Amino acid sequence: MSDIISEAQRCLKCKRPLCKEGCPVKTEIPTIMQMFLDGKMDEAGELLFKNNPLSAVCSLICPHEKNCMGHCVLNHKNSPIQFFEIENYISTFFLEKAKLKPETKNGHLVGIIGAGPAGLTLAILLAQKGYDVTIIDSKDKIGGVLRYGIPEFRLPKTLLDRLLERMKDLGIQFRPNTLIGPTVTIDDMFEDGYDAIFIGTGVWKPNRLRIPGETLGNVHFAIDFLKNPDSYNNLGDHVVIIGAGNVAMDAARTILRKTSAKVDIIFFRGREEVTALQEELMLAEVDGVKMNYYLNTIKIEADGIIVEPVLKILNEDGTTSYKNDSEHPYKIPSSSVIIAIGQGAQTNIVKNTKQIDTNQKGLIEASDKGATTRPGVYAAGDVVSGARTVVEAVAATKKVAEEIDAYIKRKYNEI
Repeated sequence: MSDIISEAQRCLKCKRPLCKEGCPVKTEIPTIMQMFLDGKMDEAGELLFKNNPLSAVCSLICPHEKNCMGHCVLNHKNSPIQFFEIENYISTFFLEKAKLKPETKNGHLVGIIGAGPAGLTLAILLAQKGYDVTIIDSKDKIGGVLRYGIPEFRLPKTLLDRLLERMKDLGIQFRPNTLIGPTVTIDDMFEDGYDAIFIGTGVWKPNRLRIPGETLGNVHFAIDFLKNPDSYNNLGDHVVIIGAGNVAMDAARTILRKTSAKVDIIFFRGREEVTALQEELMLAEVDGVKMNYYLNTIKIEADGIIVEPVLKILNEDGTTSYKNDSEHPYKIPSSSVIIAIGQGAQTNIVKNTKQIDTNQKGLIEASDKGATTRPGVYAAGDVVSGARTVVEAVAATKKVAEEIDAYIKRKYNEI
């Protein structure tokens, strides 16, 4: 406790807080810091929750070095304020004790498909405006990627359980184990009286390498592995992970915690081009992951992968290019292979719904306020932008909440 008090006291309370500008949801950081020091925990927690319903989550998994910390003026002394520590303390305190009351109902019903970051954010924001809100999800518990894609050691699931209690306080209903698309459709939902529908289903379709061997029994996709790591009890003593994003790091660190296997990560570029956060990369290395750079995987076999070196070439004009050395392939032995090269959107909804356009990547086309090509249907989060951070999903969804509110009021001439 004394450490976070000291950290809050170090904050300069800048008149033009660059930390706030660097936060996608514009958190009032200096104000929160002062409230904390003044003992106004309830007020600080309420302010954080109203601005970002997933504040407690973001305090744990945000890319702080890019957002608030990365913009702190004390970076010039290499000692930026670690606001996320104070935010986590206040936000978890708030979730544990807050007694939220449902707003006076306005008589309108909004359906939210997907209980991930975008869906949870929108549900809370609209419930606070008096809407009846029902969240429908294909899984049995809320959280989406927060529960089924981020390891417990990074994000305790009890935090999501507390959030669900606060959502119940607001009168939000949750319908689990229901897949919208093949059986129950968006058309059915409109017929049942929903005034607007939001799609926040994320990206759960793993990208393939499209090389020989991907269907072998020792090959798995990282996004599937992270849903339930305990069901993968035959990984063996040496796991190779192909890809170097945050999902790859989560998979690697999970394996090291649950098994005695050795873990190698294979990446076709250099360390400076790793897509994972630098903190996640360094933690993976501390945990024992071996990084292997400039290797292109060309085949998967039952006992390993075949790779070829990637040559980095500095061109005369100063640019860099790459060339695969196909004349010198070699084998890296392994007992299991996990593919972690990104995800795309599932097509259950758009295949069974008219008028919702998607782009070449299968992501839903939507305006910056979330409006899709079908009136009354909105979308935001990863299903629109591709895989991004949780706080970016929150920021996008806040705009959608305002737009849905305005749309329904126009629809019923309430403006």
